[in-house]
Amino acid sequence: MKHWHIDQMDWAAFDPSRVDPEIVPLVKAASVVERNGKDYAVYLANVFAGDPDFAQAADNWAIEEVQHGDALGRWAMLADPAWDYPAAFARYRDSYKLELDVDASIRGSRTGELIARCMVETGTSSFYTALADATNEPVLKAICKQIAADEYRHFKLFYDHMHRYLRREKLGVIARARIALGRVTESEDDELASAYHTTNEPADTPYDHGRCIAAYMSRAIGFYQPRHIDRVTSMIFKTIGFNPHGRVRALASKGVYRMMQARRRRFLKQVAA
Repeated sequence: MKHWHIDQMDWAAFDPSRVDPEIVPLVKAASVVERNGKDYAVYLANVFAGDPDFAQAADNWAIEEVQHGDALGRWAMLADPAWDYPAAFARYRDSYKLELDVDASIRGSRTGELIARCMVETGTSSFYTALADATNEPVLKAICKQIAADEYRHFKLFYDHMHRYLRREKLGVIARARIALGRVTESEDDELASAYHTTNEPADTPYDHGRCIAAYMSRAIGFYQPRHIDRVTSMIFKTIGFNPHGRVRALASKGVYRMMQARRRRFLKQVAA
């Protein structure tokens, strides 16, 4: 069930004078990744075969993810009238494909899969919150706030199901931490790099993962503020089973923020080169 609808957005309030050109490429890339939610629902249905409660929840999740993509795509076409969202999505689908014919999670267990999904929702919730805080364009701000709220609800959805499976599969804290941190490092995989390539670069430009992920991350990381990283680390700690509000979490947040800024400086050097 959707908590909001695209048509509820005040599209007439779009203000091109307030569009940040550094945000537009990120929105374009995010639109096709979100729109691809249906494929993830197929993957999850195969992994969780025999669990009708989760299957229904995953279907509802996918419907909201697709709406996220369509809302972002519509906004990006206002920001860049020459851009074609449906064509960019078709190009992305040709470029990046999920392995759907599976009967088990690549994370080793259903609990592991749900931990990984929690990490994805942690990242997306914080990302859209950061964009909402950064943009002065009213329509994008409203869209990002709605999406961020959805993504936090999605985190809770996967978190609750994770605990349901945790009672059966007894995954220890160390194993949970390994899966969670492993999924976090995958943020620089081909999914985002390919999305950036197919939505922002000409069709005749050869794909280069390093170039595309540097172009994407150098922009995206720049919009994160310490308070956004506080939220990220709290959600990660909660998923793993650590205290999400303690002194260790606060220290970890500061360390993560410093590492992200160092990573951004390296990406900016790559882009400049």
